[in-house]
Amino acid sequence: MTKAPIFSNHGCRLNAYETEAMKELAAQAGVQDAVIVNTCAVTAEAVRKARQDIRKLRRDHPGARIIVTGCAAQTEPDTFAKMAEVDLVIGNTEKMDPATWARLTPDLIGQTEPVQVDDIMSVTETAGHLIDGFGTRSRAYVQVQNGCDHRCTFCIIPFGRGNSRSVPAGVVVDQIKRLVDRGYAEVVLTGVDLTSWGADLPSAPKLGDLVMRILKLVPDLPRLRISSIDSIEVDDNLLAAIATEPRLMPHLHLSLQHGDDLILKRMKRRHLRDDAIRFCETARRLRPDMTFGADIIAGFPTETEDMFASSLALVRECDLTWLHVFPYSARPGTPAARMPAVNGAAIKDRAARLRAAGDAQVSSHLAAQIGRTHHILMESPRMGRTEQFTEVTFTTDQPESRIVTATITGSADNRLTI
Repeated sequence: MTKAPIFSNHGCRLNAYETEAMKELAAQAGVQDAVIVNTCAVTAEAVRKARQDIRKLRRDHPGARIIVTGCAAQTEPDTFAKMAEVDLVIGNTEKMDPATWARLTPDLIGQTEPVQVDDIMSVTETAGHLIDGFGTRSRAYVQVQNGCDHRCTFCIIPFGRGNSRSVPAGVVVDQIKRLVDRGYAEVVLTGVDLTSWGADLPSAPKLGDLVMRILKLVPDLPRLRISSIDSIEVDDNLLAAIATEPRLMPHLHLSLQHGDDLILKRMKRRHLRDDAIRFCETARRLRPDMTFGADIIAGFPTETEDMFASSLALVRECDLTWLHVFPYSARPGTPAARMPAVNGAAIKDRAARLRAAGDAQVSSHLAAQIGRTHHILMESPRMGRTEQFTEVTFTTDQPESRIVTATITGSADNRLTI
């Protein structure tokens, strides 16, 4: 008896988006009795977890073919091809190609080349119509960009995703119109390096131009969000949208990475500490209810305790609410992997202190919302999110996928309550 394919997703929101696209491609091709693992390469720990997951999946599904794809498969194809549990390794470009899935019939799998990973740097386009959204029934994610032209010294992702390429604005707008017609109340623009959107398109438009165009041409879209951005690349039109467009949600996740200028230079980042602080001050002046999330790395090579203290202080100075803390993990092939390493125990301790600072910021944010009225998008009958992406739990059922207006009465377990 044949079984529908099983998917295991690792890593970022874009990977989750692409996993949903692969489900459709596999279904259209009639793929059966397969387990597809979409890997992440952001840290060595992510690769280790992918390998661990593959071994478990083999034990749980002894008769299935295991197919490995994603960023780790793109950057380390041999690592996975050598695993006895793995039948096939396909790259990030191949996983989005319908022809790849058409070849994965039971009678052809044994005749298929076990590693199908081409040069990601040769890819020049990103499909903008893979799927019409995914996530909850209320929120959809739209990929508008892929790849990255920057070369931060700690990051392997450009070699997993290729160079930056953008989905044309017209394609994005058409997709969002379809999503609104299907009842989605919120759309999130996503990509690997979102603020580089448009650089490869005619006339080199900016992300702010895309945001303004969406809001103008899709007037029935209640909410628009943008995912992680590089604050140093924010353009004037995006700032104008923050200031004037209430349908653009007041929550920005920033790729900050550190709070010390020397470490930022060693990371090959394009901003300095004061740039980050200045951007947060500007955005909050334009939109007083703005909240920020941020990626911060603890224990980057050569980081001293004083340098780490600068990151800790940046959490307060930028008034960051939602932290993604990454203990530094060396990635073979990156310049940072050759720099003097910080002691592992110190890395763990610093990451814990950053997370504690983040927890304190969340508590402060939650306390400040009590008594305030919010417009809350319901993701389930008793859970929704505010404009700032804060979770809210209700004691009575609410209409799912609708935006309800309510006054916050308390908080518990890092959520607001009503």
